[in-house]
Amino acid sequence: MTSKNCKRILIVDDSAYNRQTIRKMLEKEPDIEVIAVAVDGIDAIAKTLRYNPDLITLDIDMPHMDGFTFLRWLMKEKPTPVIMVSSLSDKKTVFKALDLGAVDFITKPTRRASSELRKIEHDLLTKVRSITPFSLKKLDRQKLSSPKTKHPPHALSPSRIGKIELIAIGSSTGGPQALQYILSALPGNIPVPIVISQHMPKGFTGPFAKRINQTSELIVKEAIDNEPLEPGKVFICPGGYHLLFRVKGGKIYTKLQPSSQNDRYTPSIDRMLLSAYEIYKKRLMGIILTGMGSDGKEGMIAIHNCGGYTVAESEETAIVYGMPQEVIKANAARTILPLQRIPAEIIRVVMNNY
Repeated sequence: MTSKNCKRILIVDDSAYNRQTIRKMLEKEPDIEVIAVAVDGIDAIAKTLRYNPDLITLDIDMPHMDGFTFLRWLMKEKPTPVIMVSSLSDKKTVFKALDLGAVDFITKPTRRASSELRKIEHDLLTKVRSITPFSLKKLDRQKLSSPKTKHPPHALSPSRIGKIELIAIGSSTGGPQALQYILSALPGNIPVPIVISQHMPKGFTGPFAKRINQTSELIVKEAIDNEPLEPGKVFICPGGYHLLFRVKGGKIYTKLQPSSQNDRYTPSIDRMLLSAYEIYKKRLMGIILTGMGSDGKEGMIAIHNCGGYTVAESEETAIVYGMPQEVIKANAARTILPLQRIPAEIIRVVMNNY
């Protein structure tokens, strides 16, 4: 008999191999049950109505009815948390799925080899455990309160620069939506650079940066190695690397470090924050948004202890509360705020000598 605490999963994928592979990975865990599999969107609708799953893993490219069409139906008729399981070729469309209501995504193995499958197993199981029905409700509230305009009520005056000289943001599950919210709400004349490490696979951060750049007054780009940090620009760490910094000729430049198989988190938020801390000390503002695990905690502790300004997203809006909670438990958050109040706090802190 299935335990009441068991998470019930529906797998939707047109590939029998992928369905079998995902099922085997999930069913290794006693607290996860695969209640059904579906071969396309039409089949997924029937299985969703019949089995009422707690969570759905969903492919994008399928015959008869694709993942987008099913996702639109699902969020309107029977809202359920969804993890997109997509191939690298879907990188330009996966963000559309997030806009439609998917909570997160995982890149599908490119080769049918056991070594490839093991690379996504840990990520898949962790995300399945961390995402709950509350995650979807928080995402819905976030979308309802999204900025209606790119022009916030408070414009920055470049002559009123406070102590902060760099804003560093870390996020994971739920981060793409949260980052788009924040960056679309900030004015283009922010007088400091913004650097971001978002847990995201290689090949996805470039399209992600271009997507946000279309809705933000700031210049949003994927970081490249050895480029100077400049005010009004947002540098997103590329997948497969860690974003560090170095001083050269009185200016501060990016330094990309390739990740290794032993790295627990990629890109590493802690490595970014600690590298920035070594240069900026109390002139640094650190922000930890939604995400699983504890990445960012050590960096936020360092920033907080030296007098920098630290913000953690509150449980009220964090899609997954793991990372902000770790920062809060470590007493490393000077301010705890729901997502909707973070843009205004960034403006306030950058403008004034807090």
